[in-house]
Amino acid sequence: MTAYAPPLHHEPRAARSATVDVAGVTLVADLSGALFWEQESLLVVSDLHLEKGSSFATRGVLLPPYDTVATLGRLAAVIARHDPRMVIALGDSFHDRDAHGRLSAPDRDAIAALQVRRDWIWIAGNHDPALPSDLGGIAADEVAIGPIVFRHEPTGAAGEIAGHLHPKARVSTRGRSMERRCFACDGERAVMPAFGAYTGGLSIRDAAFAKIFQTAGFMAHVLGDASLHTIAASRCY
Repeated sequence: MTAYAPPLHHEPRAARSATVDVAGVTLVADLSGALFWEQESLLVVSDLHLEKGSSFATRGVLLPPYDTVATLGRLAAVIARHDPRMVIALGDSFHDRDAHGRLSAPDRDAIAALQVRRDWIWIAGNHDPALPSDLGGIAADEVAIGPIVFRHEPTGAAGEIAGHLHPKARVSTRGRSMERRCFACDGERAVMPAFGAYTGGLSIRDAAFAKIFQTAGFMAHVLGDASLHTIAASRCY
C-alpha cells in the first residue's frame, strides 16, 4: 500500500476504483462506496439507512421521500457491475427499527430482485439491531471470512472491516475545498463510507478515527465525481 499520496490539487492517482489491502487481503474500493473481494466474489456495502426520509417525516422534518429508491438504484448498479456471489450489508441498512415496515411494495421487490442467485447477509447495526425476517437473506452480528471480520461498529482490531462512522474527508482541489465520503484504511483495518443517499459523514480527522487507527498514517480513498482519489489522511483537514 502506498505510504504517501499528494493532495488533489497535485493530481493524485485517480480512477473509478482503487485496491486496498486489509490483513493481507486485496479488495477493490469502488467509486460507489462499495468494497469488492474478487477472490470470494463478495460485495460489501455499509450504512444504507433505508427509509431515513420517512423516519424524519414522522418527526415533522420533511425531506424528499426518494432516498430508498436512490440508494437501491445505486446498489443495483454496483451489483450489476461486479455480479457478486454474496452481498454483506454492514449494518444500519435501515434507519430505524420500523423502517422495513415503511418500505413500498416496489422497494421490497427491488430488494428481492437483488438477492436472486446470491447469498445475502444483513449485519445488525445500532439503528437496526432487530433485523426484519421477511426481506430475504440472513441476519448476523458479525461475519468472519478468512482473516477478515465484518462488523458494524469498528473496534480497531486487525483484519476488521466496519462501517458506522460514515468517514468523510475535506480536501483541496483547483483552489477550493470540498468534503467527500471516503474509505479509511491503514493496511490492517478499514472503515467504509456510508452508502445511503441521505447519510452524512464524520471527518477522518475526528478523534474517533484516532482511536481506531492510532496513528495518522492511514489513507483516505476519496469518492470524487468521476474518480476515486487516494490521499494520505494527514493531508486532509
